Amino acid sequence: MDAILFYAAAALAVVSALVVIGQKNPIYSAFALIVTLCSLSVIFALLGSPFIAVLQVIVYAGAIMVLFLFVLMLLNVKSEADAPGRGTRTLGAVAVALVALLVAQAGAVLVRAEPGPAPAFDASTRRMAEILFSPQFLYVFEATSILILAALVGAITLAKKDL
Repeated sequence: MDAILFYAAAALAVVSALVVIGQKNPIYSAFALIVTLCSLSVIFALLGSPFIAVLQVIVYAGAIMVLFLFVLMLLNVKSEADAPGRGTRTLGAVAVALVALLVAQAGAVLVRAEPGPAPAFDASTRRMAEILFSPQFLYVFEATSILILAALVGAITLAKKDL
């Protein structure tokens, strides 16, 4: 049952990611990205990491995507016009190549799979907090905060209308 759920979530993630890059309407593209992030959350849960799965939904699909949608709606971004070099054939070829690569990789993993105990992986909340807030990742955490602040200031600057 876990394998079926994994492949269903993986297929949904790939298809919705292709919709993200192929959609001309940015609002629909953002909604497809939410579907991609939620299906990745299912994969994290199947891998035995419920904390990361919940964080994926709360932080990325929740907070970050609401921010993206807010900026898109604030800027009143319209659908993209048909570009002469962009077509569905290219997107279809990329989709076929990605699916073929996914099937080949899954087949290679199934052939190499050896039965036995899974390696130990500690994805508890305490361990994740210790790693994230350790001195090793402190500057990365702060740099991410500054990057988000700069994006917010940029969005406000772009959305500012002449009074």
